[in-house]
Amino acid sequence: MAQVRYGVLGCGMMGQEHLRNLALIEGAEVVAIFEPDAAMRDACAQLVPGASFVDSVEALCARSDLDALLVASPNHCHADQLLTLLAHTQLPILIEKPLVTRIDDVEPVRAAVAAHPAPVWVAMEYRYMPPVTRLREHVQAGDAGPVSMLSIREHRFPFLPKVGDWNRFNANTGGTLVEKCCHFFDLMRLLLESEATSVMASAGQDVNHLDEAYNGQTPDILDNAYVIVNFANGKRAMLELCMFAEGSRYQEEISAVGPTAKVECLVPGPGRFWPEHLGEPPTPKVIVSPRDPKGPMESDIPVDPALLEAGDHNGSTFYQHLGFFKAITEGAPVEVTVEDGLKAVVLGLAAQASALEGKTMRITNNGFGFEPA
Repeated sequence: MAQVRYGVLGCGMMGQEHLRNLALIEGAEVVAIFEPDAAMRDACAQLVPGASFVDSVEALCARSDLDALLVASPNHCHADQLLTLLAHTQLPILIEKPLVTRIDDVEPVRAAVAAHPAPVWVAMEYRYMPPVTRLREHVQAGDAGPVSMLSIREHRFPFLPKVGDWNRFNANTGGTLVEKCCHFFDLMRLLLESEATSVMASAGQDVNHLDEAYNGQTPDILDNAYVIVNFANGKRAMLELCMFAEGSRYQEEISAVGPTAKVECLVPGPGRFWPEHLGEPPTPKVIVSPRDPKGPMESDIPVDPALLEAGDHNGSTFYQHLGFFKAITEGAPVEVTVEDGLKAVVLGLAAQASALEGKTMRITNNGFGFEPA
């Protein structure tokens, strides 16, 4: 049986989800953790009592008993920590999104990863949600015909509290359209199989966090947006984000429309937030609606309860880790590359800039930069 010993950077809310999912993979073992926050260390010790704690990234790099590294620290730490790992180890790395939070970090990360001898995988959980995977299968099978329009709507709860309240400020997150929405820009590229050429966004902070203050500063993160992305092959996509709509039955609704049919998937939010008095949480669905003969065909896409218990992302974290495990142990391909991760962030940064400046942004440098159109 293949064995992979993991070192982990950061074990807050998302890091602990990673730990619970790694525990479901035979042969995966977390042996060392760097987590500066005492409360998070205590929580991690309950999940992986056999792991030891180190006091720095450098101490983690110095260990000789690791086969892979997982980065799940706050967003603004990712670029520097990744560059440190790439400089001092030759280990496979899975790093949470967003890969970077500033455009200035894009090229240094690209160059360092290009010289790294082992797989580097960017954690884009939404690709691996079972209903999204099924929607992608329908699109690839041509069930809608050549897709012309892609729409992604996320109506959800506000940002949750995090250690040190880091996720309340753009300087730490990269902005809501990076932090939350790089997932969706990744799905756009994946489903439309093309590169973005321009981004136009309208966004605001209208409801959430306005009465909060941290060290005298009011949070500046967006809580709603519309984003339109044009692609080189003539296709277009739209994102609709609202982060004060947690009363919705489904959190994500994705539709791909071509000349033959519309294919859509409906994805519920975390089951732990579903009100008990409403009974069981909704089941994910995929709906194929042909134009001729008319008649929507609806399929339930249930997710293994053990995977739902392990995290908030409809089982996707497990499937993502399974792919990374196979990349390490079997030489399977990296499915979410650093190029994917960086281009998704660039689209998010371009959308942030578009909303702020009121201008369309042109995507440049083969997807790794942007400028006003």
